[in-house]
Amino acid sequence: MVDDLRSEDGLGGFAGPHHRPLRRSDKGHKVLADREVPLGHQENEQRVLAPAVHQWLDGELPEASVRKGMTARDVEFWKNLGGEIDRRRRVHTPTHLEARIMEALPQTVPALITPRYQREFVITPAAAVGAAAALIILSSVATAAVMFASR
Repeated sequence: MVDDLRSEDGLGGFAGPHHRPLRRSDKGHKVLADREVPLGHQENEQRVLAPAVHQWLDGELPEASVRKGMTARDVEFWKNLGGEIDRRRRVHTPTHLEARIMEALPQTVPALITPRYQREFVITPAAAVGAAAALIILSSVATAAVMFASR
């Protein structure tokens, strides 16, 4: 069995006997990008709240006048959102968890980390040997190029 790890755009670079043909539906759906996740419920492209819903959110209209027709779903959404916000405002961290967090914090002020340009420059012997070898190779290549060009 061959695992086809290529994307479905046919540009995987492996055109062979195990290539699966692309399945295209004739339903007129747009082709999704490689990592695009389709949403279960797709709204209109530029969905805008009705002015009545804005007025209700601002407190200018009563809820009963906005809960009719197309705006009922928007009113329900904003009411659920308000309820969820109120529930989350009342949530408090348990005292044992708060104590563990405070216990994990350092008791002293952290030392100031010195900037890179003020630190001592330290080079290991292996890095020194590597840098020297690179300089020797670079100089020999440059010398060979100059000698070749002077012929």
